[in-house]
Amino acid sequence: MSRTVVVGLDGSPASSAAAEWAANEARLRRLPLKLLHAVERWAPPYGYASLAGTSAPVPASTEYWGEHIPQDVFQQLTERHPGLEMTTEQVDGRPVTVLTDAAQEAEVLVLGSRGLGAMTGFLVGSVSQAVLAHAERPVVIVRTGSGTDSAHLPTPDGSGPQEGAYRPVVLGLDLARPCDELLEYAFDAAAARRAPLRVVHGWSMPPAYGFDPALIAPEVRDGIAAGAAGALGDALRPWRGKYPEVRVEEECAVGRAAGHLVAASANASLMVVGRRVRHSAIGTHLGPVAHAVLHHSAAPVAVVPHA
Repeated sequence: MSRTVVVGLDGSPASSAAAEWAANEARLRRLPLKLLHAVERWAPPYGYASLAGTSAPVPASTEYWGEHIPQDVFQQLTERHPGLEMTTEQVDGRPVTVLTDAAQEAEVLVLGSRGLGAMTGFLVGSVSQAVLAHAERPVVIVRTGSGTDSAHLPTPDGSGPQEGAYRPVVLGLDLARPCDELLEYAFDAAAARRAPLRVVHGWSMPPAYGFDPALIAPEVRDGIAAGAAGALGDALRPWRGKYPEVRVEEECAVGRAAGHLVAASANASLMVVGRRVRHSAIGTHLGPVAHAVLHHSAAPVAVVPHA
């Protein structure tokens, strides 16, 4: 597999934000960046829709899209990221198919998403949502306005960011499926940024105890909470040893994980959530936690598929 950061371009502001985030990610991980643009040549110009679900300028011809969009972004990123290895590629075909295929060969695929503000969150376009549901490699969704701050760029000599330059990476961890792919991605992202890793696990009282934790005897509630915290510590222990440079913050909170993760996104540089890969007659889906975080996170979201 070629270790490359790939970003999907469509000429929208959302894809420009995604390209900037992808360029910074490529520098952090010391990987090349590919700027990818998919063109459906059978479609008339007025039929184009951006990955983010927003309207985009109508070009005079499909050749405009194929030639100008990648080159314009290439020039902009070259100015902002001197020395970064970049290539451009135009592929004929449906964007969902082209991007899903590209994801299979990439270290990570980056796509844009239009932000609707703090109250209403993301609007994940149909293309991005379909790619997320089918890709078997990590996909990062970047909202317009949530891209990399210039203060967070690596130093000019390429030595990487200073410790503390990035806000924490936040990982939502389901202890029923603490898969290696998800943990490794989150620890790698935190190590690359020299940022803390905040691991959030939401737990609920067993149904036998009712639905209101306040009605449970304190010693019973505290015992269950201690058990959840212990299980979280056990799941993270081998990864702490593998990444001793990463400072880990553990958070076990009663209640639905999605709400805690959305709240944590306000102070995060990156959110990391998992998606279980399923091959069934009913098709694929993102899962309720990933869906909620994608639509309401204030930070870019990495969706990591796992078995």
